[in-house]
Amino acid sequence: MAEIKLHGNPVHTNGVLPAVGTQAPDFTLVDKELNDVSLADFAGRKKILSVVGALDTSTCANSTKKLEALLKGRDDVVVLVISADLPPTQARFCAAEKIEQVQTLSMMRSRSFAKDYGILLTDGPLAGITARSIIVLDEDNRVLHTELVAEFSEEPDHDAAFAALG
Repeated sequence: MAEIKLHGNPVHTNGVLPAVGTQAPDFTLVDKELNDVSLADFAGRKKILSVVGALDTSTCANSTKKLEALLKGRDDVVVLVISADLPPTQARFCAAEKIEQVQTLSMMRSRSFAKDYGILLTDGPLAGITARSIIVLDEDNRVLHTELVAEFSEEPDHDAAFAALG
């Protein structure tokens, strides 16, 4: 279990992020076409998993827009923004914000991803969604970098995540 802050108040996760150097747990999430998607769908590519609570909040929106900008010209990596939002909500956000390269994935069918990655919030007013975090994986799904954001209302270090890609 890890502790983070939500507006200065402690809240807890169900576990801890996967350790650097370990194999990332597989997942099944839902894409914008309502298809199940797993890590295997991104085989052979470096991945940044940006886990957010809800895309329509300012911090999550700003973070996703920054990732879109950092992704320009990087064909060697895929950025997956994962949230509890429904796929139509994610699609509307992407259309409104002109997010074209970042891919959104939803936990609408299961919270297994959040549990397996140790980031499911277990208490506080946001219990049941994820703690804000970023996980960087190599082409073979080995963990290169992780960050669990200490204060829920803050963004992760996007530059450190991209630097971890090499």
